[in-house]
Amino acid sequence: MSHAEQAPLKFAYWVPNVSGGLVTSTIEQRTDWGYDYNRKLAQLAEANGFEYALSQVRYIASYGAAYQHESTSFSLALLLATERLKVIAAVHPGLWQPGVLAKLISTADHLSGGRAAVNVVSGWFKDEFTKLGEPWLEHDERYRRTEEFIRVLREIWTSDHAEFRGDFYRLHDFDLKPKPVEVPGRPHPEIFQGGNSTAARRNGGRVSDWYFSNGKDYDGFAEQVQEVNGHAADAGRLGQVRFGLNGFLIARDSEREARETLREIIAKADAVAVEGFRGAVQQAGSSTSDKRGMWADSSFDDLVQYNDGFRTQLIGTPEQIADRAIEYKRRGADLLLLGFLHYHEEVEYFGRHVLPIIREKEAELDARELSASSTR
Repeated sequence: MSHAEQAPLKFAYWVPNVSGGLVTSTIEQRTDWGYDYNRKLAQLAEANGFEYALSQVRYIASYGAAYQHESTSFSLALLLATERLKVIAAVHPGLWQPGVLAKLISTADHLSGGRAAVNVVSGWFKDEFTKLGEPWLEHDERYRRTEEFIRVLREIWTSDHAEFRGDFYRLHDFDLKPKPVEVPGRPHPEIFQGGNSTAARRNGGRVSDWYFSNGKDYDGFAEQVQEVNGHAADAGRLGQVRFGLNGFLIARDSEREARETLREIIAKADAVAVEGFRGAVQQAGSSTSDKRGMWADSSFDDLVQYNDGFRTQLIGTPEQIADRAIEYKRRGADLLLLGFLHYHEEVEYFGRHVLPIIREKEAELDARELSASSTR
């Protein structure tokens, strides 16, 4: 697909349904994990150009996140509070039975008019499994289970006589009624999946509708897109996988102000919490056979934003941020997943000051691509 034919860049935000905000820092964060705050936020986001919201999943207190609302129920509440926003609930294979989740999401889809989605998270936090008495699988086995989990969801949502024979899951003539809402261009609720490891990239190409990347610079993101698309081509799915990129957005009237905000966030980092998080996530990455995984090369400063959001460098003036957004689109991004320091104010600032410039630059890019293609 040429850039002239590409859809406009989409935007999602991290739902702050977990206490502590989106950075592990003692800096002021005018953000609240409660429902009233999040209901208003969802409505603000919907009015300011956001198409998606991603509800986080955390089952026990850890690393600066003392409290957390469960993702699927919170997502449904936000769906019912909005009219157009698509809400993605993060879920863990191993803690969910896929048939039960398929039923829940189908119901949420009907209640919301076809706006429910899932982000299938293979799991990095060992305690969330072992403290519930569940087995903690080796890294690549977790991703093998995730692939089966996604295949089972898709089979249940699209077949009247669902059958599946795997190492982790079985289906025997299973018929889910009602099926999810029929939405043009969407065969079933969208399935997101993320990770940086080889196993995650393979899953992204083979079974996912969307592949989420942690924060990356231009080359790091482009390399992931290329590899995931290679797996998609091998599976006969080239062009069927879309790409989302995580970024923590600090938009200010001057670059100096934005950079000073970043400096203050890192200077006030909760060092104990960041180091505890680093210990948990880097053992998950280092357990891969090729030592490549999420957070495997993240620095302390990177991990103050727990999905490497600073590395995407969406920090500066609206013009500077728009330029970076367009560059990521040129490298394959279909969606930017954003976190903020002060959600209500900054989501409105994004919609008023940043998004219009992005749309102008997209139109310029499309015009250049169209002109270039017409002269070939």
